[in-house]
Amino acid sequence: MSGAVVGVDVGGTFTDLILMEPESGAVRLAKVPSTPENQAAGVLAALEGADAALAEVAAIVHGTTVTTNALLERKLSRCGLITTRGFRDVLELGRRTRPNAYGLIGSFTPLIPRERRIEVPERMDAAGEVLVPLDEDAVREALAALQTAGCESLVIHFLHSYKNPAHEVRALEIARECWPDGHVTAGHAILSEFREYERGVAATVNACVQPILHRYLDRLQGRLGQRGYGRELLVIQGNGGSVSARSAAAKAVNTVLSGPASGVMAAAAIGRAAGSAHLITYDTGGTSADVGLVLEGVPAVSAEMELEHGMPIHVPMVDVHTVGAGGGSIARIDEAGLLQVGPESAGAQPGPICYGRGGERPTLTDANLILGRLDPEGLLAVDAPVAPDEVRAVFAAEIGAPLGFDADAAAAAVIRIANDRMAGAIRMATLARGHDPRDFVLFAFGGAGPMHAAALAGELGIPRVMIPARPGITSAVGCITADIRHDHVNTVNAPLAEVDMGTVRAILERQAGDGRATIAREEVAVGEVACLHTADMQFEGQTHLLTVPVEGPEVTREALQQAFEAAYWERFQVALDTIRPVLVNLHTAVIGARPTVPLAALAGAGRAATLEDALAGTRRAWFPAGWQETPVYDRDRLPAGARFEGPAIVQQSDCTSVVEPGDRASLDAIGNLILEVAR
Repeated sequence: MSGAVVGVDVGGTFTDLILMEPESGAVRLAKVPSTPENQAAGVLAALEGADAALAEVAAIVHGTTVTTNALLERKLSRCGLITTRGFRDVLELGRRTRPNAYGLIGSFTPLIPRERRIEVPERMDAAGEVLVPLDEDAVREALAALQTAGCESLVIHFLHSYKNPAHEVRALEIARECWPDGHVTAGHAILSEFREYERGVAATVNACVQPILHRYLDRLQGRLGQRGYGRELLVIQGNGGSVSARSAAAKAVNTVLSGPASGVMAAAAIGRAAGSAHLITYDTGGTSADVGLVLEGVPAVSAEMELEHGMPIHVPMVDVHTVGAGGGSIARIDEAGLLQVGPESAGAQPGPICYGRGGERPTLTDANLILGRLDPEGLLAVDAPVAPDEVRAVFAAEIGAPLGFDADAAAAAVIRIANDRMAGAIRMATLARGHDPRDFVLFAFGGAGPMHAAALAGELGIPRVMIPARPGITSAVGCITADIRHDHVNTVNAPLAEVDMGTVRAILERQAGDGRATIAREEVAVGEVACLHTADMQFEGQTHLLTVPVEGPEVTREALQQAFEAAYWERFQVALDTIRPVLVNLHTAVIGARPTVPLAALAGAGRAATLEDALAGTRRAWFPAGWQETPVYDRDRLPAGARFEGPAIVQQSDCTSVVEPGDRASLDAIGNLILEVAR
């Protein structure tokens, strides 16, 4: 593949774009306000900002929040469900969990209301044998009723279809004869594993967002084509891999958490290039802070994510823990008189007060501005500059007065509360899962992450912080480094001692073959195609699963036993020798390697000869020890191998990094800013 590669990631506040020419290493960047009402407008504006000649672009890879936003805001297509007689309430009954752990409070609204869930006679048993034949006339009557009810999309979800999908396949054929636009989802095609509730929710999520994503991608692909782009648009999935827009629209559920996943993929690629295999990825943008793990250079992937109560999405996704603490997070005093920061965000519109777009409520970005960490002259996306004293007055009135603080103390308190929430997310991603954060490097990116990373590392005992060359557009970098990926899963659910290993081999080989065939149909340029096999296992009587690596289709029973025992010991430090292990699911990720990109080119050229030449000046900035006159460096001018000590502020077009007093900073060979944390 020759020609430029474009990665574009849509966040809650900004849309970030990187255009790289792999042969020359030339890089162009763009960062424009996101357009939540139509993300395509922000994507096209970013392409214009980078002066992209679309006719000469080899690939555009897009990280999107269309499906995630639709689910969180419940702005979904009107959907109907056809299911096995007696099971219309599976999606609502769930697992008898509660929205809140304590107290009889909270509510749950299923994605499909009961009146649009229709039962038909049919039944498979747990072994996949037909107990009740499919009543095809009942299927046609249900289809007519759902069309009369105004349904745009449809779910077909029958009991035990993971074992034998014959009834779902036939119902799907009938539906496609008459269903408009073809927005029909069969449960086994999305998730071919046991547990009717989780499989049904995954299929329902897919159906509810499929028309929305399809319209968005179709509209964006069309407008790109009008401007000269003649290739297939690629879309980042939640598992960190990319697929064609056609595949993404068919399995829309796989694009949930697309944006956070691309950032973790970029972190893994940059960490491998820098020689750091164990990373805590910490991405703070305008709306949220996302924390993930990279182990041995590979992002942690989980298939047990729950987007919110009653919405488990058991498809493979990069394991990211999210909290509502970003640059646009709004600070307020609650009814109890306590200071809260987030999860409500000012977003792109109206944004923080200092953006001058009509924002009137204090945010984390405004607090950093007051305390000298941000340059009021260098803010992006400012419509009408607002004087820092005006922002300070708002803090004094809305935060300081109720707490008895002046404006500076109020801003410092906002930063402290936000840091505490972010540190909690890191603890959940590490300590709660058996990992010691001191064994990792904190990889900080996003528009706001590098401002808070050193303080978080000091609090959690993390010895090093890595800030990439382009932290504000790192998720867009992840788009151009992501490989093509398709995941497959099938349930075995039998004691390991009784499993037919020939069946295991056949399943893994079929999964690999299906994935390779899908990549071939997409006609996307890839190099080597590799298969990553894993297995979900548990001890008999347990409900939680552990995922273990599988070397290949020829795996032996003994190898699976040893891998599971080792994983169980590492996670729980307990050996259960007298309990039999169970092989639950087999997974295969089929990965087509896309051309590599020269990551060192992200650092750019134009370096100064000495550290003093990169000094842009000084300004007063606040740290926990008080106000200090702080040197401000131009990141793009820092000389190769530069070394200096904090306090310091490092500015660049897409981000500001804060070096706490006593920390040591240096540039590595590929332009990452490395902080050695003193505390």
